[in-house]
Amino acid sequence: MSANPSIELSETVLRAVRGHHAFEGCVEQLGTAIRLGVYPRGTSLPPERELAERMGVSRATLREAIAALRAAEFVQTTRGRGGGTVVSYRPRKPSARGARALGPRSDALRDMLVFRRVVEPGACHIAACRELGESQRDLLVAAHDDVAGATDPAEHRQADSRFHLAVAAVTESPLTVRAVAAVQSDLHDMLSAIPVLDVNIEHSARQHRTILTAILKGEATQARRVMESHCDDTAALLRGLLT
Repeated sequence: MSANPSIELSETVLRAVRGHHAFEGCVEQLGTAIRLGVYPRGTSLPPERELAERMGVSRATLREAIAALRAAEFVQTTRGRGGGTVVSYRPRKPSARGARALGPRSDALRDMLVFRRVVEPGACHIAACRELGESQRDLLVAAHDDVAGATDPAEHRQADSRFHLAVAAVTESPLTVRAVAAVQSDLHDMLSAIPVLDVNIEHSARQHRTILTAILKGEATQARRVMESHCDDTAALLRGLLT
């Protein structure tokens, strides 16, 4: 049976919140996980006790963070027996307004594209060098199949992010996962601001398939090189948005 990438990734992406900004950290992590499809629309968040323990915060702080997400229409909560918090976030459709909103962040987003060129190919190389367990291989295959089979543009965007996060997850490096999650968050904003053509999706799908095959076969150099090309192609598509 294939792994459920959403369940597996949630255990990797969410981490202990440190410092004096526990509330803000919870909102940021949970909000990013929802936006990137780690928790897709219609799925339930884990129980409060489990989330609070995983993120190293009190249940009161977690409830405040969930209340903030509820106010932003990311989740809905039902109390009582059988209740829980369900993701209601609906990804935005591309719009000119969304593209204009990126203007003040253009320098930081250009830098992110450079940073991504370092981090994600490196994650592929490490993943391919590791002796992956069956559950890790299943996670990669399931994440790949999700993005390959997505037909709705918004679902495809989130599934794409999950595939990249799955590659980071099998490195078993929390810092790498954190870096890729940050990159994918910015990338999500950019790609959600422009229409992506079928030809771009088809080209991306071929690269994803080659990356998956290389990692599963332990071909580290091939995995890194194809991810470098993948990052370069996406950057070329997006840099015009930032001029």
